[in-house]
Amino acid sequence: MRIAVLMFSHETVTFLKNETGIAEFTYPGSPAAGEALLAHDPRGYIGGFVAVAREYGAELVGIESPLWPVTGSGSGWVTAEAYEHFVGRMIAELAAQGPWDGVYLSVHGAMAAQGVARPEAELARRVRAVVGKKAILAGTFDPHGNEDAEFFAHADLAFCVKYFPHYDTRLQGERAARMMVRAIRGEYRPAQAVVKVPILTPTVQQWTGASPWMDLVQRALTWEAREPDLYVSVFFGFPWSDVVDVGMTIQAISNGDPALAKRAADDMADAAWRWRKSLVNAATIHLIGDGVRLAREAVAGGKGPVVLADHSDRSGGATWLLAAVIGAGLARTVIATVADAGALEALKGAMAGDAFDRAVGGLMDESAGEPVRVVGTVLGVGPHWLTVRFGDGNVLVVTSFLTQIMYPSAIAAYGLDPADFDVFAIKSRVHFRRGFDDSGFAPTILVVEPDAPFLGTVRLDALPYRNVDVTRFYPYGEPTFPKRVS
Repeated sequence: MRIAVLMFSHETVTFLKNETGIAEFTYPGSPAAGEALLAHDPRGYIGGFVAVAREYGAELVGIESPLWPVTGSGSGWVTAEAYEHFVGRMIAELAAQGPWDGVYLSVHGAMAAQGVARPEAELARRVRAVVGKKAILAGTFDPHGNEDAEFFAHADLAFCVKYFPHYDTRLQGERAARMMVRAIRGEYRPAQAVVKVPILTPTVQQWTGASPWMDLVQRALTWEAREPDLYVSVFFGFPWSDVVDVGMTIQAISNGDPALAKRAADDMADAAWRWRKSLVNAATIHLIGDGVRLAREAVAGGKGPVVLADHSDRSGGATWLLAAVIGAGLARTVIATVADAGALEALKGAMAGDAFDRAVGGLMDESAGEPVRVVGTVLGVGPHWLTVRFGDGNVLVVTSFLTQIMYPSAIAAYGLDPADFDVFAIKSRVHFRRGFDDSGFAPTILVVEPDAPFLGTVRLDALPYRNVDVTRFYPYGEPTFPKRVS
């Protein structure tokens, strides 16, 4: 078996002003090809796929692919130039090195590219055109993908992560490899069913560590346990991408039994629709001022450490939480991080111990707020970061781009000790729960947002959509949805 492996992944926030171009995908190590690509992210999708495919004796070829952009998810539309540049090189390489028994696509599902309605489906279409009808095409996806049936018009298999935070990326890569091999051998004949569910939820609501999202995942797992060779994917959707296929999607794949796939997909979709009210109201969101007050009370009451998670900051440069921490006089607080590439450029040559008196952050987009002045002392300097000590044991971490702190130990990369802080003021929606909540590290978790409908708000109808009519989705309209008996 000869299988090509390629990657093109981005979670695009189309409402941000900074585009994601060729330069953002190009840095030391990216694009990657050959063994460098195959060795990328051994604990993730590609790592799982490579390990299992090689157990079956498959020959794997890493096609030159861009890795995750340096801007992470804090950047806007992928430019048409970037999409055509990288996809064009992939397709040319596939054509030159064929024939292929299979092609594995490590994608995200929420990429938004200028002039391309469905980037992942279009990638699959172009791959299919070059490798022919017999090759098996499989993709792995993030649960925040905005997908519909179009991907299956060109590909055979799709496997979506079930948990948020994303604990099972490697597992889905393993599944993709195993089922691709079986399909190549003729032992598995994929039959798919896809149902779009008219529910639009902000990602902060989608934590699978508690009901009702946990129940939705468990229902999918029950279907898979009950029916051999059935795979059920729940795409939660990514509302920050202004694209035509936004929203929740259920996909099911069976071994040659389209009726079973449809029955499972319909059941999952109906369950989601029944639970729609609780799905869109799963998380308690505090205004930043209230969250800071509650954090102070928790620390005083011995219920620390406390996490203040600003879910609404999509650019990384928002200063609302920083301003509130300073205004309230919180002590022993780490603010990690505020993105300000300009400040880091201006402070080249700064050293630990230097005085710091500068306004940082803000102005990156309409939701970032104004720069906030911080007066203190430079604590440490790294290649893309700087730390400042100020106030009563507080530390601000300034970075080049949006940075999600997912574990307490992550601040060690900035020379900081988690034991020095009572409050962790971070920029994250759900990913932080890996290290702060699921581990039991932080007894008090407070998810916060500013007191206006900014870019990351749970008020999605406040976003300037151009390609999406939010009234077609619950809870912003009154859409109808088929009622079935499973």
